[in-house]
Amino acid sequence: MSRIVSARPSLKSFALGILGCALFGAGLLVGAHTIEKPSTVMHVVTVSWKNDASPQQIQAALDAVGKMNYPGIKRVWLKSFKSQTKDAAFVMEFESKKALEDYADSDAQKEWYKLYLPIREESVTSDITN
Repeated sequence: MSRIVSARPSLKSFALGILGCALFGAGLLVGAHTIEKPSTVMHVVTVSWKNDASPQQIQAALDAVGKMNYPGIKRVWLKSFKSQTKDAAFVMEFESKKALEDYADSDAQKEWYKLYLPIREESVTSDITN
């Protein structure tokens, strides 16, 4: 006796196919969320300003960080919204350790220091990379 086989998939097969696709998609999403460990260098500075530093002087010094023309700097963060030990903080991201080392005593740093050093009471610097 021959059996007739339907060409249409059953509801169960369809549901299993959908479930398989969903699990595959979830796996892709989980796998895509990996934490990147870049090789750039973060130059983190926390600052206490002198008591007589005006808001305009402080803003000019911070603005100058953002406008600094130095090829090794990739990005800067200037708006400190929480600093537990100092008045402010800013971050400069350098392409490499060598770029940060070359920045020290560069013309760009010396020019910026003209605005920054007269109003800085104290600062703490941390350089971080992977």
